[in-house]
Amino acid sequence: MQAVKNWLDNPQAADMAERLRAQFEQDPITILRIATHIAENRGQWPAEIVTRICRDNVSCLDSADGKQVVAELEACLLGRDIDQALQWLQVVGVVDRLLPELGATVDLKQEAGRRHKDVWEHTKLVVKQSVRRPVVRWAALLHDIGKVPTRRFTKNGVHFHGHAEVGARMFDKIARRLPFERTQRRVIRFLIKYHLRSAQYDSSWTDSAVRRFHREMAEHIVDLLDLSRADITSKRPGRRRFLLSQIKQLETRIEDILERDSRLPPLPSGLGNAIMSRFDLPPSRLIGDIKRALEAAVECGELEERRDDDYYLAWIAKAGLLPGDEQTIPARPSSIEKDSASPPGPERPDEPDNEPESRP
Repeated sequence: MQAVKNWLDNPQAADMAERLRAQFEQDPITILRIATHIAENRGQWPAEIVTRICRDNVSCLDSADGKQVVAELEACLLGRDIDQALQWLQVVGVVDRLLPELGATVDLKQEAGRRHKDVWEHTKLVVKQSVRRPVVRWAALLHDIGKVPTRRFTKNGVHFHGHAEVGARMFDKIARRLPFERTQRRVIRFLIKYHLRSAQYDSSWTDSAVRRFHREMAEHIVDLLDLSRADITSKRPGRRRFLLSQIKQLETRIEDILERDSRLPPLPSGLGNAIMSRFDLPPSRLIGDIKRALEAAVECGELEERRDDDYYLAWIAKAGLLPGDEQTIPARPSSIEKDSASPPGPERPDEPDNEPESRP
């Protein structure tokens, strides 16, 4: 990096072009190191001659070691002025060379007349706003690549239906070119695929819906919420405050519910004995199956939590769960999409303001 700094400090050296070309042949990662230098030094670009030489020799990256490419791009992504570094990488052709899926977002309009609605401009801002953790910044960089193949124009505006899922599949192809570490690759893909999920939250969600959201997102919940915050690029202060408050409210509800659940189970203690007594059943696996069916009904909002025994016994009698009844034990719901508190809603024009393009 010191050699890079020396070149950038002395751009008018007579042999600059020759020295840089020789360096690129010996170590093509040098081009990426220049971008890292930009990201770490107030976003200041090198002299035009250096940018021009890099652009003319960008093909040298074809011979670069893939692991070194990932490592240096990651170092660049973690810089404070990453937006300037990304723009420089796009100008010299590195983005198109290494990440053509991302390069295709340049000038991809989402709304007429609003510059930050350009997918590329939006992406740079999201990366800059995101916390400086590698997986979050990688996901921020690539979260909207699926908008390129999914963009549709209708009388109601521009739509990008399913772009998160498409983007996750596109990332699979990127990961075959760039050798991400296995765990990192899995997390980045997850964040790209579900980056809209927390934006679908509203206060009408039941506690059961919030529980399922947390269960499904739990392993990556901190990264996901941080990415969601970064994805808010609205220039309207009121809109920005509202969206941030929605994420905060979801985060607070998760914390409150987890704390409450750690102290109080959803069903009253002794319910198993009450079931055996009321329905004259012996201790058996059936009692456990009935209690799990009750828990599933509580989770999906069909039953309330922590009511008295008679409330649950009445439901058991009507639900057909006892020996001789025709109805079988219902399966436990497995996805937040099935919760009645968050039914599908009409599709709306997609915005990069962390607003949902469709309800789950």
